[in-house]
Amino acid sequence: MTISANPLQWSIGLVGYGEVGRILAEDLRALGVENVLVYDIKFGTDDDGPLLAHAAQYGVRPMTSHAFLAKAADLVISAVTADQTLAVAVSSAPTFRAGAFFLDLNSASPGTKIKAAELIVGAGGHYVEGAVMTSVPPYRSRVPLLLGGPEAAALESSLIALGFAPKIASEKLGVASATKMCRSVMIKGLEAMIIESFTAARVYGVEDAVIASLQETYPSIDWEMQGTYTFQRVIEHGRRRGEEMREVAQTVREAGLEPISAAGSAKRNEWITGLADDGLFGARSSAQFARSADWRIEADRIIAATKAKD
Repeated sequence: MTISANPLQWSIGLVGYGEVGRILAEDLRALGVENVLVYDIKFGTDDDGPLLAHAAQYGVRPMTSHAFLAKAADLVISAVTADQTLAVAVSSAPTFRAGAFFLDLNSASPGTKIKAAELIVGAGGHYVEGAVMTSVPPYRSRVPLLLGGPEAAALESSLIALGFAPKIASEKLGVASATKMCRSVMIKGLEAMIIESFTAARVYGVEDAVIASLQETYPSIDWEMQGTYTFQRVIEHGRRRGEEMREVAQTVREAGLEPISAAGSAKRNEWITGLADDGLFGARSSAQFARSADWRIEADRIIAATKAKD
């Protein structure tokens, strides 16, 4: 298959229409890409209303399956939860267009990315791993993005034309993902520790003293602001982050180490997700979570829920 030399004329398929997928759809359409396709596993369920409304608003075409999307796209961008990384490749490979590109943005271990690549390459596609190196919303499509694999250089200039900010990490598959996963041991680990430390400190009434001590030791971080941001993001995205940390743990395991810290971070994120699913943080739709200006409000809810279970 020969695809246009102008990436703006490509059919671009987005697999996963969560926060990242919707942002990419908006930015691609704003750039002038006319044919943006999307598929999400929520399509056809009771939860697809807001997603379909968003697609209609931005002129994005919903597809009925991974297979139909893969068959129609010049570039497939996979942005799903970490546990679905390989499943997307499995579902896409049978109908994948020879010569098309597959950009895997998922937070998965190097081993998982290599398995996904084997499926896409076996179907005649060009697989490129992508590692998103920080939170997407502030940067949108220009979020720092590491590319990896033998086909990374072939896709780099096209992604730049599509509004992305890629940087090639390596021609070897797994290097970009390993960079992100090892970083997440620290970043997501810090978030889990903030939830645990600040909530426990709140129980003992020593949160002000703890924050003052942290501020003295690490003066470059605004710990009050970091606390509020962390509680908000973990409450909203705990499930996705928990699944990512399972892949981070697998990355550490693939390196021959026991993933003690990563596994603990995964459990803390999943624990917060369980509280959110129980309605602890208020009535909400999929787009309405805690947005408290003070992390103490959410910590107090967590403390009350914990006591109620004792």
